[in-house]
Amino acid sequence: KPVIQYVVEEAVKAGIRDIIIVTGRHKRTIEDHFDRAFELESILKNGNRQALLDSIKGLYEMADLHYIRQHEQRGLGDAVYQARHHVGDEPFAVMLGDTIHVSDVPVVKQLMEIHARTGRSVIAAERVPGEKVKDYGVLDAVKLDDRLYEIRDLVEKPRPEEAPSDLCIAGTYVLTPGIFECLENTPPGHNGEVQLTDALRLLRKKEGMLAWEFVGKRYDIGDIPGWLNSQFELALNHPVYGEKLRQRIRELNQQEHFL
Repeated sequence: KPVIQYVVEEAVKAGIRDIIIVTGRHKRTIEDHFDRAFELESILKNGNRQALLDSIKGLYEMADLHYIRQHEQRGLGDAVYQARHHVGDEPFAVMLGDTIHVSDVPVVKQLMEIHARTGRSVIAAERVPGEKVKDYGVLDAVKLDDRLYEIRDLVEKPRPEEAPSDLCIAGTYVLTPGIFECLENTPPGHNGEVQLTDALRLLRKKEGMLAWEFVGKRYDIGDIPGWLNSQFELALNHPVYGEKLRQRIRELNQQEHFL
């Protein structure tokens, strides 16, 4: 299934029912994926494929989905800003479409629980190898307890030798509506994109901000190696096909020159 479905399913499992998907040009397939497919339903029903039929129906019944078109690629910050009228004055979650989580408690739910206790914006964080921090937003933070941190600063994609830590932004946020004013006051960068990290720095100065080193595993599918790794590991753990794949790997491993 497409990554966006994993994201929506995580949100629904966390109790979120009102979901905004910000898309760009030529992304109508996302809307079509979650729309009702009468022809396919008929084929599955006539073929007594009830399990598949239930899963198809579940796509459009799982939540109230709304779509907003980002007419220009002006960065993640601008994509979040596009949702301001729908969000209004409520706290909300931001979940990126290049991230899959595997966890007993949805990662976004973990953040929601911290926000409910503190009233503050919370960012999911994870530790990454030092040479990879250049690909992430990195946190300068002070530990408050086992997994909770007070953020002192956020640095977007620093060189490894300049990174304040190895604690990095992991693509899921629960934010207060104050972020929208901060986005209004965040100028585009040299590439014309509005960086969410820059707006988060402003929000932190105004309200304070927390980071939570989440419990679970994250797959970054923003590049081909990450996508392949996620599909391989998820397939290995699939309740129906996982054992068949493991058996095939064992067979291949017996072949000379397989690896």
